[in-house]
Amino acid sequence: MKSMTGFGRCEVMENNRKFTVELKSVNHRYLDINIKMPKKLGFFEGTIRTLLKEYMQRGKVDVFISYEDYTEENFALQYNEEVAAAYLKYLTQMAETFQLENDIRVSALSRYPEVFTMEEQNIDEKELWAILEKTIRGACSQFVESRIAEGARLAADLMEKLDTMLHYVDEIEKRSPAIVAEYRQRLEEKVRELFDDKQMDESRIVTEVTIFADKICVDEEMVRLRSHVEATKAAIGQGGSIGRKLDFIAQEMNREANTILSKTTDLTVSDIGIDLKTDIEKVREQIQNIE
Repeated sequence: MKSMTGFGRCEVMENNRKFTVELKSVNHRYLDINIKMPKKLGFFEGTIRTLLKEYMQRGKVDVFISYEDYTEENFALQYNEEVAAAYLKYLTQMAETFQLENDIRVSALSRYPEVFTMEEQNIDEKELWAILEKTIRGACSQFVESRIAEGARLAADLMEKLDTMLHYVDEIEKRSPAIVAEYRQRLEEKVRELFDDKQMDESRIVTEVTIFADKICVDEEMVRLRSHVEATKAAIGQGGSIGRKLDFIAQEMNREANTILSKTTDLTVSDIGIDLKTDIEKVREQIQNIE
């Protein structure tokens, strides 16, 4: 099981070219990748996104890529003869028009804009991608390791909360028969007060108790709640991209807890139900961190 919070960094230098890749992520409902890199690497963006999806399924991921080129042949000096000729033509024309001395020298002409330029040589895309891919995979490996480590801490915390929730379920199940027995006792006492110890209609009392027991019965909710808790524990043990599944199960657990609270008339069960609902909310919060 992985957390959606993670960090990874890798730096690789080969053939006088250095790449540095950093990955940072936080919670997000879907996978949202934001890449910041030099414009000259823009044509790799689609390939980079495809590669990143091998390592992550959910989260808002910020990717920072920096590139430094130390190759001596990376730039070449270019002489633009047409630009130089245009400058010379107009300078000569100015000298004739204004009757000035034409003192243009080569050294002066060469300093005019665009006469000489430094142009970047064509980049070997395959060679460049080989280094960049290695750097990205190195950062991704560290990124996934950090997510797994955080996921392990989340799993331990969730398991503890789920065990506590099962304890609450056990307590409610133990308390339920006593609620019916106490209601019967109160009902019998009230009937005796009303009829002054005359013959009680046992069948009527049994009927009333049965109706009450059916009204407050939470057996089905307890069974489903226990099943949801066990399903959550099984999914955590299985691992993988389970965040959405666990979020759905947590919603179902919350629904069962609400039903229990709405049915009960017993203060003890109400207190346990509130504690149960509180832990479910904590579990839901933690689940938002799971990929």
